[in-house]
Amino acid sequence: MRRILKILIATSVFFTMAGGMLGPIYAVYVEEIGGDILSTGGAYAIFALAAGLLTLITAKWEDHLKHIEKVVVLGYLLSSIGFFIHLLVKSPSQLFFVQALFGFSAAILNPAYDVLYSKYLQKNRVASGWGIWEAENLIVTAVASLVGAYIAKIYGFKILLMLMFGFSVVGFSLSLFLLSKRVMMRIFSIKNLKNVEHVFT
Repeated sequence: MRRILKILIATSVFFTMAGGMLGPIYAVYVEEIGGDILSTGGAYAIFALAAGLLTLITAKWEDHLKHIEKVVVLGYLLSSIGFFIHLLVKSPSQLFFVQALFGFSAAILNPAYDVLYSKYLQKNRVASGWGIWEAENLIVTAVASLVGAYIAKIYGFKILLMLMFGFSVVGFSLSLFLLSKRVMMRIFSIKNLKNVEHVFT
């Protein structure tokens, strides 16, 4: 498997884990911050609407970009910021803002991710290449669902949200390896870059 695909799958694993831990128990979480079933539906509606409408704009913009990997990194950065702000949410109205931010980040990330992932797939292995991504996404979501429910029950939502943010930071950090070596050397020392980069070769 090509290096870029390994990085994309690795980042997807950590962000899917981050989001998947809260997904199945989202309604319970919303009740914890003073919301109800309408708040739960409203929060998801805001995310989906923001992501859907903005994707129509961002996808056209991304059609004209040469370095699409930078957009992927930007999308992951915005998602990580969203997970951090999630730690500070105390009311449904604040949650709506976070969901709008997640929708914005998804609109930036998803088209760019799909383009980049498709670009590095072998022509005769497109179905199996996307199959790997789909399988990874579903398997990680299954694991995240169980882990998230267990952590929320034993340790509470605060610890769960901190872990989600932690997973997102790791995922964002891995996405930086999508950038050129020149950019990477500005972020890491040359020695550290060589030590970490060999994992994806």
